[in-house]
Amino acid sequence: MGILTEGINEVIATTRGNAAPMGIICRDGIFRLVCFTGSHTEKNIARDRWIVANIIHDPVMYVRTAFSDLPGSAFYGETVNGTPMDRLADAEAWIAFSAIIEQRGSESMIVRLVPILEKVITCRPHPVNRGFSAIIEATVHATRYRITKDPELGNLIDYNRRIVKKCGGSREREALALLESFLA
Repeated sequence: MGILTEGINEVIATTRGNAAPMGIICRDGIFRLVCFTGSHTEKNIARDRWIVANIIHDPVMYVRTAFSDLPGSAFYGETVNGTPMDRLADAEAWIAFSAIIEQRGSESMIVRLVPILEKVITCRPHPVNRGFSAIIEATVHATRYRITKDPELGNLIDYNRRIVKKCGGSREREALALLESFLA
């Protein structure tokens, strides 16, 4: 399997009826992720022991799934090795993983991911767009900012906001407006 690369891969992870942006860590061919305790993702992984990493190049979807739930129509059911799983209907590629809980703490859970199946649905090239990257960064910071109100995170969001406005296209600017509405 080879869709994900070494480092942290930003994907939209799906569990049963749930989607959330997640960073899947790949080090030396081993995949892991860290979930916040109490999240839908954490509860679903603990119950079902699977997760699907969805590769999608839509900045609005990253913001939307970070702060709200998607309707049922956003998901597509797949059966992988006899297990029903949900992926995003608009995914460009996806990887189904079995999930093994390695460590649980009061604030987070570390999960080892074992790839089961990966599928490429479309093979559209996506040139590097600093606006897209900046909306991903701003979204990551915003999820933490909403909890901590840390001024340094606010500064990082502002920095990335300027990059989105300068370098992003209409979809990145739409994602920024949505992000700002969730922070208001």
